[in-house]
Amino acid sequence: MLADKPNDMGHFDLEYFWHNEADEHENVARDTFKNLMDEFGQMLNICAESIQSGGKILFFGNGGSAADAQHLATELAVRYVGDRAAIAALALTTDTSTLTAIGNDYGFDHLFARQIEAMGKPGDVAIGISTSGNSENVLKALATARTMGLKTIAFTGKDGGKIPALNPDVTLTIPSDTTARIQEMHITLGQMLCGALEQRLGLI
Repeated sequence: MLADKPNDMGHFDLEYFWHNEADEHENVARDTFKNLMDEFGQMLNICAESIQSGGKILFFGNGGSAADAQHLATELAVRYVGDRAAIAALALTTDTSTLTAIGNDYGFDHLFARQIEAMGKPGDVAIGISTSGNSENVLKALATARTMGLKTIAFTGKDGGKIPALNPDVTLTIPSDTTARIQEMHITLGQMLCGALEQRLGLI
């Protein structure tokens, strides 16, 4: 019964937790905005040039990064700030039949690379999201995209993991070792990309 459960609330300091989380978030956000504007600008240029040339943006990642991929592709394909022409964007994380077939027939590591082989073309942009930089299916997809002539962009964190060795066209490495803080900055920069693209392309 509930009355018999030990009361652990006394061991949790809400005020400390609240301010510690806020302080860490603010510090990571400050360092991100201080250090990554050049990389953000490079990413914006690549994406704008691709869309203007008839290309598309392919987002992919695992777990929370998969949710970010779907979120950002939707913002571009539908709308972000205001009504405007659609921007060609697709998340490679949403088609369960394709995902399970690839996982079953080729293995989980090929989840995104196989889709890029099917749908990618030179001039498209592949944006891989991995907080650690070590997700094998993201690494394989970025490598495949580069071989096929797509532009490659990586969102990562910590020390970048294995991603820098792939030499993507742009890497945005969040200056934090905390997964939650890295993910918060990934979606922030991703949404900023959506807003900047709308304006850069003259759509709003």
